[in-house]
Formats: sequence, C-alpha cells, structure tokens
Amino acid sequence: MFISAPGPCYDEGDSTINDIGRSLPVGNKKGWAALLLSALLIGLLAGCGGNSGGEAQGSQGAATDNAKASSSGETVKLTMWGGVPPEAGPQAVADAWNAEHPDIQVEYVRFVNDDDGNLKLDTALATGQAVDLFVNYSVTQAAKRVESGAALDLSSFTDYDIDGKMGPDAATWKIDGKYYGIPTKKNVQFFALNKDALDAAGLAVPKAWTWDEAREYAKKLKAAGFKYGLVQHTETFSDPMDSVMEKHGYIKEDGTSNMDDPLVRKWLETLNAMMKEDQTTPPLGEQLTSKMPVENMFLGGEAAMINIGEWLLRSSNNMKDFPRDFKIAFAPVPRLIENEEDFITSGGLGDFISINANSKHKEAAWEFLKWYADEGMLPMTAGGRLPASGAVDQAAAIESLLGEHADTYDQESLEFVLYGDQTPTFVRKLPQEMVDMRAQEYEKYFLGNQTAEQTVQAMVKRHNDFLKQNQ
Repeated sequence: MFISAPGPCYDEGDSTINDIGRSLPVGNKKGWAALLLSALLIGLLAGCGGNSGGEAQGSQGAATDNAKASSSGETVKLTMWGGVPPEAGPQAVADAWNAEHPDIQVEYVRFVNDDDGNLKLDTALATGQAVDLFVNYSVTQAAKRVESGAALDLSSFTDYDIDGKMGPDAATWKIDGKYYGIPTKKNVQFFALNKDALDAAGLAVPKAWTWDEAREYAKKLKAAGFKYGLVQHTETFSDPMDSVMEKHGYIKEDGTSNMDDPLVRKWLETLNAMMKEDQTTPPLGEQLTSKMPVENMFLGGEAAMINIGEWLLRSSNNMKDFPRDFKIAFAPVPRLIENEEDFITSGGLGDFISINANSKHKEAAWEFLKWYADEGMLPMTAGGRLPASGAVDQAAAIESLLGEHADTYDQESLEFVLYGDQTPTFVRKLPQEMVDMRAQEYEKYFLGNQTAEQTVQAMVKRHNDFLKQNQ
C-alpha cells in the first residue's frame, strides 16, 4: 500500500514517494502484518468472510439495509470514533444531527489519539465492534487501515466532489489514487505573539519572515522583560526540517538519505543557539524535566511568542483558567529557506474521516459524513478545529472560533494566517519510526551529548538503515 504523490503544492517527494518517483512502504510491515493476521483469523472463525462484496456494497448494499430499516420504522444507529473530547465539539455535532435526523442517530465514541488509543480503534475495527465512521489523524494511520481493509473506497459515491470542496491539499490524503475518507479540518501552524509587547518594542507583526529574523525578535522581546522570547512544544522541533525535506526530498537520487541537507544542520544550530547562547527559548533539558506547560507560559505573560496551531484558541478563550490582559497577534511560521517562493510550511488538511468498510450502514454514514464536512462541524471551531470545506462560511467560522473574546485578538493577522497566507502546505508522511529515531538524535545534540555534525550523520545512518529494512 502506497500513498499517492502529493498535490500541486508539492514539488518534491517525501518519506513514501521520493524525488524520483520510487515508492517506499509505509510504516512497520511486520507489526501491521501481525494485526492483519489476527483480524483475518477472527474473520474466518466468525464466518464473515472479510470484505467480500467490496465497493458495490458501499452504495447498493447499504442502501438496501437503510431501505429495510426505513420500511420497518427502525432507527439506523451510527457510531463515530474520534480523538477529540466530546465536550470540545463532537457531542454538539452529534446532537445537532440527531435533532434533524430522527431516522439516523449518531453516537460519538472517543479514543485518545496516542499509540494505545489508536490500537484500541484498530482492534475494534478488526474484531467487528460497533464502528461506522472513524477519524484518522495521520496519513500513515489511514494507509495502514486501508491496507487492512478497514476503510471504504469512497469512489462508489459520486455525489460529492472532495477535491472541489476541500481544495488541492486534499490530494495529500489519496491512497493509491483514491479517497478512503474526507479530510475535514484545516490545519494551521503559526506564531502567536503578545501584540502589546510587539508595539512597545516597535516590532511589526510579520507576514513573512525567516528563522534568523524570529531569533532577533526573541532577543528583543526577552530584553523587554520576558523570561523567554519564544516557547514551543517539542513536537514542533522537527517541522522546519520537514519543510526542507518536503522541498528538497527526503531521499537523494541515489536512494540514500537526504537528512544531511545543509538547512537541516542550520536549523539544529539555530535552535541550539537560542537555547544556550541567547537564552531566549527554554533549554531542552529543563523543558523535558519540568514538563513545561508552554501554552500557560505564553498566556501567563512569561513568554512573548509561541509556535503553535489553531488549538491555542481553546485555551486563550478560557479567561477563567488563563486570564490575560494583552492582545494576541498571529504570524506565519518562519522559514529556513531564503527564497519565500520556495517555502512549504506545515499545515494542510487533517481529521481524515473514513467509513468502516464492514459497516452495515454505509449509505447512512456517507450522508452524515457529507453533512459533517460542509455544515455540521461548525461547533468544532470553538475547540480550535477549522472546517476545510469551501462550503463553510469563513466569517462564521472565525466568529465561532473567537467567541465572546474577539476584541482580545488582532483579527486582521488572524484572518491572514487562517485564510490569507498562500504559502503551500504539507502534511508530514515520514513514518513514525523515523520521526522517533530522528528526535532521539537531535535531542542528544540539544542536551549537549553530541555535536551537530554527529547528530546529522547519525540521522542519515539511521534513515539509511530504515530504508534498507523496508525495501
């Protein structure tokens, strides 16, 4: 199972499609094979015969099921699994649908979006538990579920234009050239900035900038009295590297790792200098040992900038737990690449919702999924999840996102990073094993246990070993 080449926003390959078009396997074959074998055995013992009937059942078979339910007066019950807490929007979505569709009722089940939670979902899919729709939070997760036969090929439905509604970034989620779900959420990564502090320091809100410029901002803001100029979650440390790899390719033409791209080393040295020389961002050791709540530090006025995404609004709108007296402005994530036209930033689309290929109510699930993508997910904006569909009113989405605290934000800069910035985006598709291995190496550097050169060479070696093992 291979992920399709990225859409028009991408010029180079990634971990699954390299820059000369050769495909590489997704994920850990052995681990997934074991799960597939377990699922197959369970299916055989149950006498269900797997997913026979295939795609045709996705329309005709499900329609028959729904017709029977309708004629008998029975209510179709759908179960949707997702990783967002019910109170952060999903329950309101289900309630809105259920109020308007008494014949099709939706129950939301939460799984935690971590290794254990995703295993719970995969087990439920493999053992025939009640799952009609489910949310994938990474391309690699979706690809594995397609490979196992758990996700329905949506090409049997012809009444919804995914590309037209979601735009070119939707193509990132195609697997073998097909959609096995709909990406429903617009991912936005940005810098949130203390607007009052910027004004006092005479600093403009950037609309395009480099990491060198962001480093200078951090110095000036720290000098203005902040403990740190910049804070960020450790997960974002790899985004600048992936931005470079998406542009230049994770793999060279000779088939070996490109983790030694000069800009990768530049990023490592830049962040290390901010930690140790400038002292404008927390040292990694301190951040790890203290489990530093970086959002709290920004909202509490200890840090002037934070590298984060749209989910920040969940906390920044919570004035009870996170009271603040400053206005928040927003800027695009800085780039390592000098030429602005060559820059690709983390973002794209997410919350890829699939229909279980073994659901007894595929047609009903499809009706709900279309409604959710175009109309139903507006309550999710209050929890920081922006609808991706072009059918959604952007002004209404922003109004819902900001709630009653709109005057505490610089709305012009927010609208720019959400909808005005035309920088191409990517969704990381580097296998999780390699993401983890890479993080292990650069953490050694930030902790002072190896040099930048040793770090780059270690990442290259481990990437090459991974590529050989997964040929």
